[in-house]
Amino acid sequence: MSQLNIKDSEVDIVIGALHSDLTVFMNEWKPIFSRYHLIIVKDPELKEDLQIPDGFDLDVYSQQDIDRIVGTSNSIKFSGYSCRYFGYLVSRKKYIISVDDDCVPAKDDKGLLIDIVDQHLANLSTPATPFFFNTLYDPFREGADFVRGYPFSLRSGVPCSLSCGLWLNLADYDAPTQALKPSLRNTRFVDAVLTIPVGAMLPVSGINIAFDRETIGPALCPALRLAVEGKVRWETMEDVWCGLCTKVTCDHLKLGVKSGLPYVWRNERGNAIESLKKEWEGVKLMEDVVPFFQSLRLPEAAVTAEDCFLAIAKAVKDQLGHSNQMFSRAAEAMVDWVEIWKKAGSGPLPDN
Repeated sequence: MSQLNIKDSEVDIVIGALHSDLTVFMNEWKPIFSRYHLIIVKDPELKEDLQIPDGFDLDVYSQQDIDRIVGTSNSIKFSGYSCRYFGYLVSRKKYIISVDDDCVPAKDDKGLLIDIVDQHLANLSTPATPFFFNTLYDPFREGADFVRGYPFSLRSGVPCSLSCGLWLNLADYDAPTQALKPSLRNTRFVDAVLTIPVGAMLPVSGINIAFDRETIGPALCPALRLAVEGKVRWETMEDVWCGLCTKVTCDHLKLGVKSGLPYVWRNERGNAIESLKKEWEGVKLMEDVVPFFQSLRLPEAAVTAEDCFLAIAKAVKDQLGHSNQMFSRAAEAMVDWVEIWKKAGSGPLPDN
């Protein structure tokens, strides 16, 4: 039982497996994850069998399961780290914690092991305050409150639906930055959580996030694929695009997004120089993508995450589709995803 009265049975931990031997990874996380149900999704391009130690309650999904549940004739691709989204689809829990297989538990500034599940659930189960910024950050954390001048009419906040954790060691820089500063590492542990203000965009990373599946699950979709896309973080854009869609959805539905704690420790993976050519297309795309999302307003008739996601897809097709075929394909994938979610994202899953 969480300290916030969230039952362990309400939580799924989703892990996308890009390499076969998960022994060290799983053993590192055992003190934290052994209480919860885990969903491990194997990268469809990974041929070797997964090596997973005992001591966990888990389900493992592979390409065969993806084909069985989703089918093969759609525009959604679950390769690379996008395989984690299949875990979001098949989960039936209210809360999902998602962490990548190149991360291990971090320690705080006192040397204590960080329980990312408890901290993510603390973020999700306390209100967010997107409509007026509190200069002491999250006023619902122990030892904090609202500052002088904060309107009392806004102090009840809104439900928080997305918690974006951070990581120590290898930070989420893009390939140009990491190539220019190859020795740059994040060593600063900042003991803070803040609500992202309404209207502000952010580049969400799927490395370490948690969300309320019931309120925004259908908005998390691996829709945007680069023409020359790889597997490692620098070579993908699907989670950045997904985060922008989710933030617009949360703003419209009056739901909150928090960023900050909890931290994980991210190990080295990939080569920034080799990733430059693959990611550069995405770097350029962001110059068109961000203004689009900043100005996007959804119709009042959109009252669910599914409604919002379809409205975003239509706007993407109408306003961005002419400039790049990638946007047209993304809009198509978003529409397909809502249909898949309606069919496979609720109720019993197809039997093996």
